[in-house]
Amino acid sequence: MTTTAPTRSRTLGYAALGVLVVLALSALTRYLSGAVPALTKGTALAGIGASIEFPVYAILLGLLGNAVLTATGLRDKLSGGFRTEFFIKTGLVLLGASINLAVIVQAAGPAIIQSILLITIVFGFSWWLGGRLGLEDKLRALLSSAVAICGVSAAIAAAGAVQAKKEQLAYSASLVIVFALPSIFVLPWAATALGLPPEVAGAWIGGNIDTTAAVTAAGSLAGQQALEIATIVKVTQNALLGVVAVGLTAYFALKVERDGPSARSAGRQLWQRFPKFVLGFLAASVITTVYIGLVPAAESKAAIGVANDLRTWFLILAFVSIGLEFRAGALRAAGWRPVGVFGAATVVNIVAALGLALLLFG
Repeated sequence: MTTTAPTRSRTLGYAALGVLVVLALSALTRYLSGAVPALTKGTALAGIGASIEFPVYAILLGLLGNAVLTATGLRDKLSGGFRTEFFIKTGLVLLGASINLAVIVQAAGPAIIQSILLITIVFGFSWWLGGRLGLEDKLRALLSSAVAICGVSAAIAAAGAVQAKKEQLAYSASLVIVFALPSIFVLPWAATALGLPPEVAGAWIGGNIDTTAAVTAAGSLAGQQALEIATIVKVTQNALLGVVAVGLTAYFALKVERDGPSARSAGRQLWQRFPKFVLGFLAASVITTVYIGLVPAAESKAAIGVANDLRTWFLILAFVSIGLEFRAGALRAAGWRPVGVFGAATVVNIVAALGLALLLFG
């Protein structure tokens, strides 16, 4: 008894220090997210400075902190404060608060059709190619969800559904960022070069670029009308996140990692593995939709703005924690194959999204 109490106190103290490290690096991330665009404005680096999103700074600072803490022998001691799972789940529940289901139902008929078809095509291709190249099933699920739905958010939801390793999530998030950054500039330029109407350009951008912030940046470059369509398409894909999470949970619980033959055992596994935060995500979307219909537009916009800001903070905390917890061994073992799968699926996404945008919005 006399030895366990000091040990427990010491453990809690280290965990508190770990939380402080995460908070400090997250505050620096938020500062860089605002300062870099301001400092590069009017220079040759303005486009790059404005397009780099907070996950880039968060992961890089987390990796830097990881290296420093590892060198000093403190990383494992402070790891109790790196609450990646809690930060991620809270951020995704708050993501649901930005989704107005009424807009999707009333104004996004073609967007719903495009999103369902595009997710099916791209997810199916990525899953198939990952299997042919021998990728582990959990990594296949993360990569396929990320490239087919909404980038990092989808990878996070898939990681919860299939109980993936943190290294696999970090790898998937990094690939999303690497591929999304050039798309911000390339797709608006390509839309102009191809002479696409604003509606088609917006649907192409919204169905292609994997992160909501990058979609907003690219849509802004393509014009206001393109931005509106791109936003609707991307929000529609975001709303389907819960459906895919349920499907992955069922597949992994009932087929990939099933433990026991009985239907009762299978149902118990399904519920145990199901990422409960998806229910919070859906509930937040429903509450937001009802709230928007009951209060003046200015009031609802302000409230959603607060929720979005909180979401950004929690996702920054999550990405910093991912960087702090990252271990490179699993990624070195994966080699080039995940990059090849993600790159090939991105090409399929570009082609399929353009065809569907022309068909449904042209």
